Amino acid sequence: MQYIIIVVIVLLALFIVGLLIRRKHNVVIQRLEQEKMQIQHYPIFEELTKVKSLNMNGQTEEMFEHWRNIWTEVIDVHVIKIDSMLFDAEEYIDRFKFKKATNVELAIEEYIAKCEKSKNQIISELEELIGSEEKNRIEIEQIKEHYRSARKTLLAHQYSFGPALSELEKKVEQFVPKFEEFDELTVDGNYLQAREIVLGLNSESQIIYHLLSEVPTLLSEIQTKIPAAIHELRNGQREMEEQSYYLNHLELTKYLDHLEEELETLKSKLADLDVDSVAPRLTEVIEEIENYYDLLEKEVIARNYVDKNCDDTFQTLNEVVKVTKEISNEAVYVQSSYHLPENEAEIPRLGLKQLEVIQKRFELLVTRVKDEKSAYSSLQEELFEISEEIDRIKDEQEQFSNRLKNLRIDENKARAKLDSLKRILQETDRQLNKANIPGIPEEMDARIEEAEEQIYIVMQSLQDIPLNMNRVQSNIENAEKCIQEVSKHAQEMVENVMLIERIIQYGNRYRGTNPKVNDLLLESEHAFHQYRYIKALEDAAAAVELAEPGAIKRIEELVQDELYEKSHY
Repeated sequence: MQYIIIVVIVLLALFIVGLLIRRKHNVVIQRLEQEKMQIQHYPIFEELTKVKSLNMNGQTEEMFEHWRNIWTEVIDVHVIKIDSMLFDAEEYIDRFKFKKATNVELAIEEYIAKCEKSKNQIISELEELIGSEEKNRIEIEQIKEHYRSARKTLLAHQYSFGPALSELEKKVEQFVPKFEEFDELTVDGNYLQAREIVLGLNSESQIIYHLLSEVPTLLSEIQTKIPAAIHELRNGQREMEEQSYYLNHLELTKYLDHLEEELETLKSKLADLDVDSVAPRLTEVIEEIENYYDLLEKEVIARNYVDKNCDDTFQTLNEVVKVTKEISNEAVYVQSSYHLPENEAEIPRLGLKQLEVIQKRFELLVTRVKDEKSAYSSLQEELFEISEEIDRIKDEQEQFSNRLKNLRIDENKARAKLDSLKRILQETDRQLNKANIPGIPEEMDARIEEAEEQIYIVMQSLQDIPLNMNRVQSNIENAEKCIQEVSKHAQEMVENVMLIERIIQYGNRYRGTNPKVNDLLLESEHAFHQYRYIKALEDAAAAVELAEPGAIKRIEELVQDELYEKSHY
């Protein structure tokens, strides 16, 4: 009994699953049936009736028959086949033969897709045919209008097109047979072929429009504007040569002769409507002509520069030569009293040599100007370089002259500085002698002796003949550094001695109550009398800080105030 129940349950489950799968297939069949109905009832023949508004001949008639045959095959063959396959699929589903039903469903989908493709192809080709007819009708009128406008332009402005007129007329007249061919194709219903004619005519009309616009402009350049510029350049060249300008380096005559020959070639190319090669070359020619105008103008500007600056440069050159000779003589005189480095002493002599070379260059320049066989642009460049070289030498000599004048000033400053250093050293010595100190340490004596030696070295260097100011300056710098250090250390020593005395005086109050303080103060006093002031200060400070922390800072402030009052008193 238990096994029977299990078998019944399994059979029931299988039956339910089968029902669910059959239901899914029924949904697919319903969709396929609906898609088949959409194809079957699509108003394709109503769409095809639009063709009847066209000329039902030739290509139009052939396409119409082709579309009708395709759709008749779809309705009479493929749709009936789909109906049969749908019936078979339903039968397989009812009998639970789902695998066979799936295969049939896939085959139906392929048939429907094929029918859909045929439908879309017919609609696309139909729209292309009707659209071609409409576009042809609109565009051919525009092209004809362009054709009429082009003919009027050629008739009304024949002179503007010159030798290109004949070829332009041929190009325009080539439209006529194309118009006739278009009309024949349209009457015969060959709208797609007629469309190709329209596209070709449209492209040709654009070319004609471009030629009608460009040819008169280019011809005007070739026949009028450029020849006028050539004539103007020849006249300008002749007038400038009559005014003694040298222009052979420009080779202008050769260029203009060649250009006149080239214009004939360009004119022939324009007659053949070769606008693409003529237009860029004419642009280059115009730039070349502008460049020659600039070169001629440059020669005029250069001549004005030479005429204006030649005499001034000559005068400046003579002045610089005179000044340099004076500076050279002054240098010889100064060297009897002052030592000059070899490279500086050579400045006037080298300047005179350079000026001698410049004088020769200038004389050659003047000769070239008088001979009138050199371009003024090159003369201007040479004159400008000579002027710059003269200015450079002039600045160099002025700086050297100022250096000579400053030697006496530097000597006086050095002597004044020496006197100042002597006073500082004397004041330091006086300060040490005046201070109430047991004695001066050996280190300080050595520093003072070194400072005195540095003073002596400076005095000796100031007595040299000739006087070497570089050495004097170096000695003064060494002496100043040494004396400043002596003064600084002397000041620190005097302050330390005063501070030691005040600290010991302050610490005496703790001697009787604090033996350690007493011992440190005794050590400080012993070091103090041996001139070991740093040691004495350390021991005294340690003693007071031991007895009364923070007292040293107050004592230092009191000593600073006392020193301040003494210095201002």
